[in-house]
Amino acid sequence: MAEYFVHPSSYIDEPCRIGRGTKIWHFCHIMKDSVIGENCVIGQNVFIGSGVILGNNVKIQNNVSVYSGVICEDDVFLGPSMVFTNVINPRAFIERKDEFRTTRIKKGATIGANATIVCGYTIGSYAMVGAGSVVTSDVPDYALVYGVPARIQGWVCRCGEKLSFAGDKATCTGCGLQYVKKDLNRIITYEEEQV
Repeated sequence: MAEYFVHPSSYIDEPCRIGRGTKIWHFCHIMKDSVIGENCVIGQNVFIGSGVILGNNVKIQNNVSVYSGVICEDDVFLGPSMVFTNVINPRAFIERKDEFRTTRIKKGATIGANATIVCGYTIGSYAMVGAGSVVTSDVPDYALVYGVPARIQGWVCRCGEKLSFAGDKATCTGCGLQYVKKDLNRIITYEEEQV
C-alpha cells in the first residue's frame, strides 16, 4: 500500500519521489525527476515539472503549474491559479530549456491567488505575496508585497498577521512573536537578533 494518495485521474511519471502522507488530487501530472515532500496537498489540475523540488507540508491550490527550476521549501502555500515562469525571454521557435532560471520560495512563504512570479527570484521566508501581484524582484523575509509590480507594503509575522512597528520594534497581536526592523528592507525576530 502506498504511503501517499494519488487520485486515479492523475498521472505520475517515474522516477519521482513522493513523501509519506502527501495527497495528489484530480487531473494532476507529476513529471519524472521531481521531488515532493511529506504531507503535501496538491490540488486539482496541478502540473509539477521535471526537477521541481517541494519541501514538506507544501499546499498547492487548484490550477497551478510548477515549472522546472522552481524550488519550494517547507510549509509554502501556493494560491489558486498563481503562475510561475522559468524563461525570461521565451519564443515558441527558439529552444531555451538550457536557460531555465531557478526560482526559490523559502520556508513558510505564501503566494496569493492569480499572482505571477517572474523566474530567477527568491521569495523570502514567511513572506506574503498578495493576490494578483506580479513579482519582478527578490522579496525579503516577512515582507508583505502586492501590486504590479509587487512592492513592499508592510511586514507579516510567521503566523500571517500584519505587523505594526513602533520605531524599530513590533510585537505580533496574534501570537506575541517580537520583531526588530534592521533597515527599510529587512526585519528579523527578536530571537534571531540575540544570536
